[in-house]
Amino acid sequence: MQISVDLTLSPLQNDYESHIIDFIKTLRNSEFKVLENPLSTQIFGDFDTLMPFLNQAIKTSFENTDISVLTMKVVKTNRSDYEPHF
Repeated sequence: MQISVDLTLSPLQNDYESHIIDFIKTLRNSEFKVLENPLSTQIFGDFDTLMPFLNQAIKTSFENTDISVLTMKVVKTNRSDYEPHF
């Protein structure tokens, strides 16, 4: 089953930017398609391979911050080729 995941990482500390960059670099270095915009990062792939990868990436990110919030939306389809029609 293909999925699309929208992620927004918000470390609640002064050096938040470096933690966000590290997290995005981890996503980029994966086998999955990754799209970024100023507010969030999307990653696309097969549920059974993507979710374990995200589990480890999120855990590593959380271990490297004092307090962090991650907002995640999961859509049951691969929307990586979406283009607006307006």
